[in-house]
Amino acid sequence: MNLIKKSIFIHCALITLFLTGCQAPHESKEPEYTYQVSKPLVKDMKLNDEYVCQIRAIQHIELRSLEKGYLQKKFVDEGQLVRQGQLLFQIKPNVYKADVDKSEAEVDLAEIELKNNKALVEKDIISKSEAAMSAAKLAKASAELEMAQTHLGFTEIRAPFSGLIGRFGDIRIGSLLDEGDLLTTLSDNHRMWVYFNVPEARYLDYMKRRRNNIAQTVQLKLANNDLYPEAGTIETIESDFNNTSGNIAFRASFNNPRTLLRHGETGTILWPKLIKHAVIIPQKSTFEILDKKFVLVVDKNGVLHEREIEVAEEAPNIFILKSGLSPDEMFLLERQSKIYKGDKIKYRMIDPKAVINHLELYAN
Repeated sequence: MNLIKKSIFIHCALITLFLTGCQAPHESKEPEYTYQVSKPLVKDMKLNDEYVCQIRAIQHIELRSLEKGYLQKKFVDEGQLVRQGQLLFQIKPNVYKADVDKSEAEVDLAEIELKNNKALVEKDIISKSEAAMSAAKLAKASAELEMAQTHLGFTEIRAPFSGLIGRFGDIRIGSLLDEGDLLTTLSDNHRMWVYFNVPEARYLDYMKRRRNNIAQTVQLKLANNDLYPEAGTIETIESDFNNTSGNIAFRASFNNPRTLLRHGETGTILWPKLIKHAVIIPQKSTFEILDKKFVLVVDKNGVLHEREIEVAEEAPNIFILKSGLSPDEMFLLERQSKIYKGDKIKYRMIDPKAVINHLELYAN
């Protein structure tokens, strides 16, 4: 019986040895999968700082009634382009026309009286002082006529400059207008002012370049992400920084020949800047742990090491590093969930230029 048990034990041991392939229990397998690695690309890059902006017409005013009366006519429509001096609204002028007629009659009467008094003075019938009083009476009548003509002129609302008519106020033909009632707005849109807030560091960089007479232009990205065809010029800077945000307001000017830009629009200012010797890696090569960014660095033996990096600038699909990775170090292009720091991998080096070009960068 013992002989049978011993035979069974030897038989099982032989089967186990066959299944394990006679390998030592602590012997590691050679890695089979080849991972792609690369190095940071170092080159000069032109990026854009982006700032939300407000678009304003260089002239934007309210047109209001200058006299009380009934709105008789409207000669324009909302959104219409008008010329300087063009008649826009007519307030019923009957009362003011009557005042002008009355004042003109008083002027005529005063002129006749002065003429007669001068003839009487020459014949020594009246004194010179009476003639002087007639002259003063004529001057008063002339001033009242001028005032009446001014009020009559206020019944015609004309464009003080060429531009676009805005939305009408709460007025209709026949509406009783009081002095100061809003009729509409008028915008001179041939050139637009664009306001945007800039942090202090960017402001100091701008002032340094301006002292060196380096021209600086900006681009405007519209709300539909189209790039406005005209370049803008930075013209002025507000006097004070905002203590809460630490920003200061800039104003750029854009030509608007096709009146595409309108008062009140919003957009994004793209302000180009050059970064020399930028250290560039793909965003997909990084991962985050507690709001910190890391990459897996690969040494010459293929061993993975976790490395924290600091990002200086972010652009589509890439990070420009401030610290954490030198240009000669290799990193894993795409982190795999089945590998960790300390693992040893087989790797294949990919040219950094090919990696970045594959990402279809939106940079020059």
